[in-house]
Amino acid sequence: MSRHPDKQTADPGDADDRLSAFQADFGEDTGYLNYGSVGPLSRRAEAEAARWNEVLGRAVFGGLADVDALDARMRATVGALTGFRPDQIVAQPNTSQGLVHTMFGLSGVVLLSAAEYPSLPLAAERASQHRGVLTPRWLETDRGHVTADRIRSQLDDEVTAVAVSLVDYRTGFVADLHAIREVIGDRLLIVDAIQGFGVVDAPFEAADVVASGGQKWMRAGWGTGFLALSDRALDRLEPVLSGVTGTEEPWPYAETPEPSRTASAYSITRADPFAAARFAASLEATLAVGTPVIQRAIAGLVSEAIELADEFGIPVLTSRDERERAGIVALEPEEEVLETLSASLANHGVTATTRGATVRLSVHAGTTRETLELLRGALVSFATAASY
Repeated sequence: MSRHPDKQTADPGDADDRLSAFQADFGEDTGYLNYGSVGPLSRRAEAEAARWNEVLGRAVFGGLADVDALDARMRATVGALTGFRPDQIVAQPNTSQGLVHTMFGLSGVVLLSAAEYPSLPLAAERASQHRGVLTPRWLETDRGHVTADRIRSQLDDEVTAVAVSLVDYRTGFVADLHAIREVIGDRLLIVDAIQGFGVVDAPFEAADVVASGGQKWMRAGWGTGFLALSDRALDRLEPVLSGVTGTEEPWPYAETPEPSRTASAYSITRADPFAAARFAASLEATLAVGTPVIQRAIAGLVSEAIELADEFGIPVLTSRDERERAGIVALEPEEEVLETLSASLANHGVTATTRGATVRLSVHAGTTRETLELLRGALVSFATAASY
């Protein structure tokens, strides 16, 4: 599997200073604990958006010449974080489109959990229905957790690929990509990385396909994302949805051109260059501090949130093992007090997600002490109301 020569790490320096600089890039209001849904724009991304909006708005002679370099800048920074080469990376407006490209290009049997966020199983189902060359096989999991042991027990020679979320959107469970790679051998490993990209120091070199967006933990806004494909994936997948930017033939075409043999084959038209600029700015901020530093900071904050839940007797679905969790803390209160908990959070200005029987809190490295104090106040109110 060919990769970028070296996966970049942050420049040498004091980790605390780098983390402080990264935290200064957060600008959202106190009480925000919902990065699993969307991350408010980083200050760098805001500045990048303002800069390029002004360039486009004025269209000064020659001013748009630099726009063409923005896609290359984005792909270079994604490559630095993942270890994929820039030619193995193509811009996508979101994770879901990258997964659709992947599943429509795949043949054989793909093993995955039906409990994944719908983008993954739906892409597999749609590809199966409309192309007839892919069969989804639904993995039996351990409480929704996709593990190497579960995969091993359900693997056979018919399986050509395994698909998994790096981080489970419901519980925050982190998949062990290295262990899964060891189990599946030469089969393709497809990873939906949206809930962990930029905050989990994942071994992306174990994957053949990585799809992610930048609107959550990367705080780059909607319309940002990428699809990264190993040489093995490029050899085995078919670029079914390949458009005018998916070929290396110059236009006008004498005849229908063949798709590119690089990742650009999985593009339909020109990507939004200003979205690429926002994404690149956030990626560069992550590179500057280093994903391991961000992950350690988040781990401490997640532990504090779990301790608060324990203090007020709220059951926690998220793993207590730091190696198995990212930035999501999933609470599962008793059914009769779920609405009370949601209302207490809202009344105290805490932004979270209530879905089904769970309340999901999502902390980031920039989550402040003031936000955790708001959370504590909300849980005090909840405990008081629930006791009556």
